[in-house]
Amino acid sequence: MEWMLDPSAWIGLLTLVILEIVLGIDNLIFIAILVEKLPPALRDRARIIGLSLALVMRLILLSVMSWLIKLTDPLFSVGPFNFSGRDLILIAGGFFLLFKGTLELHERVEGRAVNASGSRMHASFWVIVTQIVILDAVFSIDAVITAVGMVDHLAIMMIAVIIAMSIMLGASKPLTRFVNAHPTVVILCLGFLLTIGFSLLAEGFGFAVPKGYLYAAITFSVAIEMINQLARRNMRRADARRPLRERTAEGVLRMLGKRPLMGPEQSSEASEVPSPQAFGDEERYMVSGVLTLADRSINSIMTPRTDVSWINLDDDAAELREQIIKAPHSFFPVCRGSLDEVVGIGRAKEMIADLITQGSIRLSRLRDPIIVHESIGVLRLMDTLKRSRGQMVLVTDEFGNIEGVVTPIDVFEAIAGEFPDEDETPDIVIEGDDRWRADGAADLHHLELLLNTDDLVDEEEGYSTLAGYLLKRFGHLPKAGDSCELIQAHATFKFTVLRVENRRIAAVQIERDYHNIDDAHDMSEYD
Repeated sequence: MEWMLDPSAWIGLLTLVILEIVLGIDNLIFIAILVEKLPPALRDRARIIGLSLALVMRLILLSVMSWLIKLTDPLFSVGPFNFSGRDLILIAGGFFLLFKGTLELHERVEGRAVNASGSRMHASFWVIVTQIVILDAVFSIDAVITAVGMVDHLAIMMIAVIIAMSIMLGASKPLTRFVNAHPTVVILCLGFLLTIGFSLLAEGFGFAVPKGYLYAAITFSVAIEMINQLARRNMRRADARRPLRERTAEGVLRMLGKRPLMGPEQSSEASEVPSPQAFGDEERYMVSGVLTLADRSINSIMTPRTDVSWINLDDDAAELREQIIKAPHSFFPVCRGSLDEVVGIGRAKEMIADLITQGSIRLSRLRDPIIVHESIGVLRLMDTLKRSRGQMVLVTDEFGNIEGVVTPIDVFEAIAGEFPDEDETPDIVIEGDDRWRADGAADLHHLELLLNTDDLVDEEEGYSTLAGYLLKRFGHLPKAGDSCELIQAHATFKFTVLRVENRRIAAVQIERDYHNIDDAHDMSEYD
């Protein structure tokens, strides 16, 4: 028992116990598959008998193999190499471990899982036990050869096998779940098999490989894997602290083919390979619209002040009547002199009736205006719209000036895209391949989806229209003909100002130029 004083022997014992457990997992899995064919009351008994027979089988094979390994007398020679019975066993075992390790590693890297399902008809108990014995004989070979290749003392081999099988016997179900939940551990142990198989081959051909080198490499690899598992656990804990809604939105955005919003530390690790698109264009618009709705500002979905149709009580009755008839709206802000002097909200058909019968709008029939501040969130705004019973909501700034109006259709357009009224033209018009004409008031969120880019919207800057984006880029009010470019990895977007009206960018031409033909083919799948 002098090996008990050798530290390397204890390291070998510990390493061998771990390897024996991993090498016995496949045995556990197949035994679990076989015992599923038995009645539930007999399954645990069959599992215990199967693992006990595996222990006996490994101890017998260890004794036989340890005896055969002592046959050192040369049997024949090939060139400068002399081969004994021990050498032949080592070479055969090395080839077996290399073959099995490579095969298992290939299947796991390729992602091909073994699927097996038994019949629901209960089989005979001893038929299943017989099958388990045969499987034990097959699956014990690699474990025995590994033990022989790692340590030189039969006592260490047997102790390691007994400890490993005892652990597997007492924790078969949790152990199987652990190994299946940590595939990198299995990959690491398969790498150990390849290393041990190579050392057996080298030793069989007469090249001695000190066991200390193997132990040092294995110990270092195990330490690295422990750090790796600790890092993964910490990452999972950190990810679990993120809101569930954020994680769900990120997963769905990946399905949409869009890059999720990430911090600087994540963006450097993000893959540049585009995700396959799981949705069509219209579905992509709607799902993305729903996920980003809560983060949008009211300014990005409201009808701006310049486009609001409102009724001025100071105008002539005939003019008011013609204005109401031509506008395709059901409600109008009724004001006196300017949009900021709101008297109430009028229904179109009621105001037409008053103008015909009385020649003026009856103020008693007007509804009280619903006014919200521009800083209110979209979700709170939706609650306000529900209480308004279909009526429009006025949006003001901190000084009480009317900034715009919001109706339920504006929220719907933020989700599903633009629905122009009869008196409106679409904000974005496709003029040809990779060429668009857009109004300066075009919604940046919708434009991003149409152009398949993520670099237009910047909530921190406060703009929500194409005109706001271009004003930020130019730094001043541009003139007709001025242009700027947005350069991305796959394409360059050129924005050319076509028309400026009343100190406002009215029309813009957008052109996309691909950097190469492959990018054009890839991006065309989104348009």
